[in-house]
Amino acid sequence: MQWVEVEVLTTAEAVEAVAVILEDYGATGVVIEDSADLTRKWEDRYGEIYALDPANYPASGVRVRAYLPVVSWQEERAGEIQTRVKALAAVGLDPGAATVRYRLAREEEWAYGWQKYYHPVRVTKGLTIKPTWEEYTPSPGETVIEIDPGMAFGTGTHPTTILSLQALERVLKPGARVVDVGCGTGILALAAAKMGAGAVLALDLDPVAVAVARKNIARNGAADKVTVRNNDLLAGLEGPFDLVVANILAEVILKMIPDAGRVLPAGGTLIASGISRGKAGVVEDALLANGFAVEDTLTSGEWVTFIVRNLLPDPVEC
Repeated sequence: MQWVEVEVLTTAEAVEAVAVILEDYGATGVVIEDSADLTRKWEDRYGEIYALDPANYPASGVRVRAYLPVVSWQEERAGEIQTRVKALAAVGLDPGAATVRYRLAREEEWAYGWQKYYHPVRVTKGLTIKPTWEEYTPSPGETVIEIDPGMAFGTGTHPTTILSLQALERVLKPGARVVDVGCGTGILALAAAKMGAGAVLALDLDPVAVAVARKNIARNGAADKVTVRNNDLLAGLEGPFDLVVANILAEVILKMIPDAGRVLPAGGTLIASGISRGKAGVVEDALLANGFAVEDTLTSGEWVTFIVRNLLPDPVEC
């Protein structure tokens, strides 16, 4: 079977939004090739330093690559995608070059071509994420999560995911009840379970992500702690939860904030990630307006993660 490989050249802050646009056209996952990765230090499982191949990365900016079914592709789709990417400027995101290219690709390219970019990565002081197809010997005290992204979004190496994991290490208390909103491949839910959470609920609207997350949860032996469900953000959830973590678009976080306040008791914690610097002020204002207090702010490049506490008292039952 043939597929259409679509490449969009954009910026780090617009990556998540571009991924959503491509999903609207049938993509069930994306590959992110960030030129900034070429300047980072990478180590293999033996501690040896290795370099990434510049030929696999853009000279500048970020390339987002997706595979779309050829049966649904029309040439004008490229222009439509470019128009939508450029329109991100209207919502405060820098679309960068916003160039769109496409070509026909074979089945094996769609299924496995992205694996060459994915290696074990130490994402926090005590946590490493590795793909299932690579061997890795952890150091004493090091926690390892095995992930097979399949066709779901998220390998754990994006700055917003790393910031979320760092935030979890800071605030997660043993036995906590945690909900991961927009769980993707299940990385944050798995990390919470391995860090000592008592029970974790992982939610995603995408049925592909739900299926992939369940497989990753089982692969890591965490099915006794983590439940994965198809759900639209926090809609219909009763709570209470001690901690809500959401690594999603700023616009989606804004929509979710009132429900986060509802399911968190007084003193409950929200980790809000996936926020570009340009949107951080708007999100912070919304958090404050809904009774949250900002306890800490983590940053990485163009990305911001808030750790906030719910100050509103629990509702009184009549």
